[in-house]
Amino acid sequence: MMNRRSMLGAAAAALALPLLAACAPTATRQSTGEYVDDATITARVKARLVDDPVVKAREVKVETYRGVVQLSGFVATAAEARQAVELARGVPGVQSVKNDILIKPAP
Repeated sequence: MMNRRSMLGAAAAALALPLLAACAPTATRQSTGEYVDDATITARVKARLVDDPVVKAREVKVETYRGVVQLSGFVATAAEARQAVELARGVPGVQSVKNDILIKPAP
């Protein structure tokens, strides 16, 4: 009887180990400070886009991860896309800018 209980306990522990390991932090998880910094960068980039007369900010999406800003969405001209990238690069804390903005064809 005791042997059977010991084996059941060992089996339960063996099954629980992978679940506990899944709770471990990952290498890509951001600290609170990094998350706040990225959120601040995103807000500042968006503000610059809104204030700029060339860029149609409502169609440009901004995301930031560890100082890398990703711009996506649609604009009417290549000049508008270039301006969005330059505005993002000018924000303090930006490490680099990934430009995924697409030029939408004229109707």
